[in-house]
Amino acid sequence: MQTKLFKTSLIGSMPRGKEILLARRKLSANLIDKASYEKLVSEKTKEVVRLQEDLDIDIITSGEIARDNYVSFISEKLGGVSQMSMAEMLDYVDDKREFENILTTLDVPASSIKNAICTGKLVYKGDIVANELKLLKSLTDRKVKITMPGPYLVTRSMWLANVSSKYYDSKEDLGEDVIKIFKEEIKNLQEIGVDVIQFDEPVLTEIVFTEGRPRTFMCASLSQRKDPTEELKFASHLIKSVMDGIDRSKSIASMHVCRGNWSKNESILLEGPYTPLLDLFANIKADLLALEFSTPRAGELKLLLSDDRIRNKIKLGLGVINPRFDAKEDSNVIYERAKEALTFIDKENLWLNPDCGFATFSNRPVNEYENIKKKLESMIEARDKLREEYDR
Repeated sequence: MQTKLFKTSLIGSMPRGKEILLARRKLSANLIDKASYEKLVSEKTKEVVRLQEDLDIDIITSGEIARDNYVSFISEKLGGVSQMSMAEMLDYVDDKREFENILTTLDVPASSIKNAICTGKLVYKGDIVANELKLLKSLTDRKVKITMPGPYLVTRSMWLANVSSKYYDSKEDLGEDVIKIFKEEIKNLQEIGVDVIQFDEPVLTEIVFTEGRPRTFMCASLSQRKDPTEELKFASHLIKSVMDGIDRSKSIASMHVCRGNWSKNESILLEGPYTPLLDLFANIKADLLALEFSTPRAGELKLLLSDDRIRNKIKLGLGVINPRFDAKEDSNVIYERAKEALTFIDKENLWLNPDCGFATFSNRPVNEYENIKKKLESMIEARDKLREEYDR
């Protein structure tokens, strides 16, 4: 049986809904037991899975229903990690004025953004997203993708110097323990069975697109800014080390990169082409890059795909839906965007996906299900048109 072309998937997060948010608060206050909360998570995850199946999405994701946000949830999974709000972190920052300037760029209250901070030696407890994967696989017979915050994002966001330096000599030292833990988690994921493992690394664009300007919020990172070349080298080491731990005969290794996804106000989000990241993309040995491309802020496709190291060796998950816009994308526009990509890469190497998730923060989704369904329908319409033309 021929493998279908132009596979589709979501990037990760979906809106949690008031019921889940209320249950999380009740669980924190010991007003409900964990079993009741997990039952609700299972029910809501099932709804997200059914939505994807009904739309005929090829590779199913969980919707990250139980996660507080795209990275802070690891504070509930690892020993030596605590959750702090951006407001609480201000007490530990040396340059409070600079940090306050960062907070003013946010379109969400600082008190509502939680971050996982290293407050001890890291301890792996056997699950970061493994139990989420088990739940997902129990709900669908289709191929599945599990999403994780990337090792650079996790290391960068957890390092709060005035706290973390009591346990690690440096951010780089912390990163080595992150690598070890991620490799253990990957082993568990592949034993469970997973078709795609995706690492999210949005902070990569913060390195290359904020030179000479106040930093835009991308994660909880408070580490001293180094030369971008040096920082990218560190990021590449972390990501490649983790990617090398994936058995490619069992799972596709994927990385997702965007330019920020917490506000509908596009003017405060980062912009710039992927050109400064080409060396890193080539070095980390990913099988698939899921990249933001529906917004002009991402630059031109040819700036990425003209590089032989990308065009000939890596599958592209082409971002064709802007999660922050309510309006439904025109399926013909998506189709033509895909056709543009096909002037550079083989049809076997093109996948379709939204630019990013639809709810980076659990209490601040950038869209709602009624709109999301219509937007995804356009992506599937474009996929089907492409398959009719090319899948022969």
